[in-house]
Amino acid sequence: MISITDVNDSRLELFTSTPENILAHYYEPEPGLFLAESMKVLERALAAGYEPVSALIEDRCLKAVEELLGDRPDMTVYVAEYDVLKQLTGYNMTGGVLCVMKRKMLPSVESICKGARRIAVLDDVTNPTNVGSIFRNAAALGIDAVLLTTDSCDPLYKRAVRVSMGTVFQVPWTVIGDRKALPDGKRVIWPEQGFEMLKEMGFATVAMALDDRAIGINDKKLRAENKLAILLGSEGYGLKKETIEACDYTVMIPMSNDVDSLNVAAASALAFWELTKNSENAD
Repeated sequence: MISITDVNDSRLELFTSTPENILAHYYEPEPGLFLAESMKVLERALAAGYEPVSALIEDRCLKAVEELLGDRPDMTVYVAEYDVLKQLTGYNMTGGVLCVMKRKMLPSVESICKGARRIAVLDDVTNPTNVGSIFRNAAALGIDAVLLTTDSCDPLYKRAVRVSMGTVFQVPWTVIGDRKALPDGKRVIWPEQGFEMLKEMGFATVAMALDDRAIGINDKKLRAENKLAILLGSEGYGLKKETIEACDYTVMIPMSNDVDSLNVAAASALAFWELTKNSENAD
């Protein structure tokens, strides 16, 4: 345990000045690191089996964090007063704790979709706030797994994790697309091979998009599907035309007052709520 008083202490670079994309590749080719902020996030990360490396803690929170971490003799803990922490990080640190943790190898698409009835596919959703919100919605509303295309925001970026309230550690997820971190060695190109894979696993695909051919979100045909993959597109342009055309269904949420669409995270909450109804009873 080390007390910190100098805001320029070089030992804190992982917490304060190392970009998150660098952290993610810190041990390449092995999985890298990520930052967990707040007690709730740390608690859920530990429960999911993620290993802490070091922690930066506000002095008033030390006892609670120590109880949560337990006995970890190889772990370094830095402790500082609130004013020092604010200078170090440049913001009010949520919950008085910031923890560097080791990533895990990404699971295969097949492994996290095995037994799943309702999954979400995030296609180029790049905003960490939206990704975190979608994961929180997925955890709360019965989505079994989340797949992300390679251009989507990393769910383990600090803001995404914090906004999700740590539910990124509860909902199974992985990347669908050409990324060397996949453990099975397969190179899946999205969307062509990705759609083939979803079909092989028995999923009907649902594009959430503005389209004249769209059916209502409460259409009985959707509830009758044993397995659904719900596709959500980028914040600016939504799903690509070719992606929409490749889906089995296109679904649109009814709008009023000349509003054409919702934020992708808000749309995900409505879609998950409606499309998970009775899914556990589907034949």
